[in-house]
Amino acid sequence: MAYIDLSDASAKAGGSRQLGGYLAEPEGDGPFPAVLMIHEAFGVNDVIRSHADRLAAAGYLTLAVDLYSDGGARRCLVSTMRAMISGTGKAFTDLGTARTWLGNSERSTGKTGVIGFCMGGGFALLVARDGFDAASVNYGQLPRHLEESLRGACPLVANYGGRDHTLPGAAAKLKSALNGLGIENDVKEFPTSSHAFMNEVDLAPKLLRPLNRIMGIKPDPEASPEAWQRIEDHFGKYLKESGGS
Repeated sequence: MAYIDLSDASAKAGGSRQLGGYLAEPEGDGPFPAVLMIHEAFGVNDVIRSHADRLAAAGYLTLAVDLYSDGGARRCLVSTMRAMISGTGKAFTDLGTARTWLGNSERSTGKTGVIGFCMGGGFALLVARDGFDAASVNYGQLPRHLEESLRGACPLVANYGGRDHTLPGAAAKLKSALNGLGIENDVKEFPTSSHAFMNEVDLAPKLLRPLNRIMGIKPDPEASPEAWQRIEDHFGKYLKESGGS
């Protein structure tokens, strides 16, 4: 497990000058199918690194790209969120750079998936049609123009919480749009779960934790294993069985 510097490729493409990310590698020689991981609003923290390690243990070369590379969350959060909402901006250049790096890695089979959580889930929806073989969206915000944004997307698995007051009805809306477009999908709403339920712990800044409690944002250790199994089944089908290792 190591920090990867993507600065040269990113700067040339017009992305972040200091772009990097956390690379989690499976044991063995490979090659392996790859997964690009997109972090929550809090950045590449212990939770995201743990998620990346989990996918690596399941046999995926996993890169958790740091969209805050050029200045940390305080300087980059607002512009990154604006990029997700508008569907355009430097963050998408950085994601493209990271996807290309993974696809060109000697340890990659060339099959590449994308996974995102919270803010990263919103990005994963928006890039699911950008050359990926499978996508996993976890409590991600839906694009403003849902069907237009999803047209041509790769097969997608999504996990949402029924008690997530920040995304009411998102699972049903997403499934309806994907079905209407003929895109293979597996969307589930976990009725007793809320936002960020797949995190092992609450890593929100201390000032925000009381708000999280009020909104019911917390880990759900009962639902999380099933959500992860759905992701591994989906990636196994589209990244491993279709020519992966």
